[in-house]
Amino acid sequence: MSGTDHNSQAPWGGPQPTVVLIAPQMGENIGSAARAMWNFGLERMRLVTPRDGWPNPAAVATSSGASRVLDHVQVYDSTADALAEMDYVFATTARSRDLTKPVMTPERAMEHARAMTAAGKRVGIMFGPERAGLENVDISQANAIVSVPVNPGFASLNLAQCVLLVAYEWRRQTGEDAPEVVELAGTDFASQVEVEKLFEHFSQRLDDAGFFFPDHKADSMRLNLRNMLSRLPMTQADIQTFHGMLRQFVRWKERGD
Repeated sequence: MSGTDHNSQAPWGGPQPTVVLIAPQMGENIGSAARAMWNFGLERMRLVTPRDGWPNPAAVATSSGASRVLDHVQVYDSTADALAEMDYVFATTARSRDLTKPVMTPERAMEHARAMTAAGKRVGIMFGPERAGLENVDISQANAIVSVPVNPGFASLNLAQCVLLVAYEWRRQTGEDAPEVVELAGTDFASQVEVEKLFEHFSQRLDDAGFFFPDHKADSMRLNLRNMLSRLPMTQADIQTFHGMLRQFVRWKERGD
């Protein structure tokens, strides 16, 4: 084994699993995997018998600045050595195997990984070589299998893609990011009073224009207008724009007279 164990935390805080690449073939793929890891705050990488040795200049060139990962890579002579002190290990594979183990999606696996690392457990995630993936002898040393739900007619993922999918699910388990946000561009959402005032302005102008016709449908039409305006996620800037448009319609009509 070479390298020094790296215990610093990802920028989002908390413990994290170790990514273990079994017999990676190309330095470019190691670098791309490191980039994918660091995109989502993972920084612990171990290599088992990399084909082209280590360190590898090609890995650095393709890592796009993920030196925090590559500078602390550990290299092992066997899968057993790389996993020796792990409490729980996941093996990633897209193919069914003749081994009885739990099979999880990346999402479910990273839920387990998050809980175990939070409890102080050391968790590893194995990825196989680019050409053929993990061998049964490697998978047999894992506690569970991670299987990406890909197209069964074309299940091939390259190494960096697979690392990216799992790392993304790990990052998603933090729960820090809202599923949807609205960039308000220097304004605020309109208040209920502001929306109501806009409805009154619309209602007045449309009434002047004879829009609410026939009379027996006027109340229903006003109700639909109020509902439409309240349903829109309007900002204060939107409200001001609508008021300006409505005032301009009046000015234009007066000029036409």
